[in-house]
Amino acid sequence: MLVRRAYIPDALRPRTPDERDAWPFTVPCVAELAAKGLTFDRPLTFLVGENGSGKSTLVEAIAEGFGLDARGGRAGRKYGNARPKTPLGEVLRLETTTAGARMLAGPRTKKKGFFLRAETAFGLMEAVSGMRGYWDEDTTRMSHGEGFFTVFDTMFRERGLYVMDEPEAALSFTSCLRLVALMHQLSQTGAQVVCATHSPILAATPDADIIEVGEHGYRRTKWEELELVDHWRRYLDNPASYLRHIADS
Repeated sequence: MLVRRAYIPDALRPRTPDERDAWPFTVPCVAELAAKGLTFDRPLTFLVGENGSGKSTLVEAIAEGFGLDARGGRAGRKYGNARPKTPLGEVLRLETTTAGARMLAGPRTKKKGFFLRAETAFGLMEAVSGMRGYWDEDTTRMSHGEGFFTVFDTMFRERGLYVMDEPEAALSFTSCLRLVALMHQLSQTGAQVVCATHSPILAATPDADIIEVGEHGYRRTKWEELELVDHWRRYLDNPASYLRHIADS
């Protein structure tokens, strides 16, 4: 474990009504984090929720707190032009373990980790393919899923913090299972993974801590109790029960 908790210090919390009514503090999970922080109890954590629930906002800020570019990339490096941190990233802080503190306090070359963000991953791959410290393969000649796994296989190896935002976007069922195996292996080696996902396959990774994000804020839950899992079970068992509402509209 490298990070124990994400929080906003008292001095940086929104205090006035105008501050509390400004994005992202109007998002329930961000408001709850501002009030009490978010702890990490296991090496592998999944944030699961609907679009707009705030899970991507959380993982972006966690990545920034560890020195990762919010657009994606490896620790200690940035690609493209520098830009300000996200609003939550500006105020969020990480409480680290001894190992995490040592890594962050060391030179840039000692920082280990990677942020894979689905919506910017292809631009990142095009920008850094062939650069020293990344991968040699030409990902522009690969399918999206193959490109993602080039990143995973090359960059997700050492003890570090690996943050992912919807990595399943380019992956098939079989590739999702490969990623499950990789994340589980990483979590057994001293690395830490924080992943926002819509995938019931990824969320089923053994020994993971699952946090469901929504209008309630966030809460820890079991895989079989996720609303996402319930919907997928119902749909696969009887697609017509969902599709008839679409066809009739």
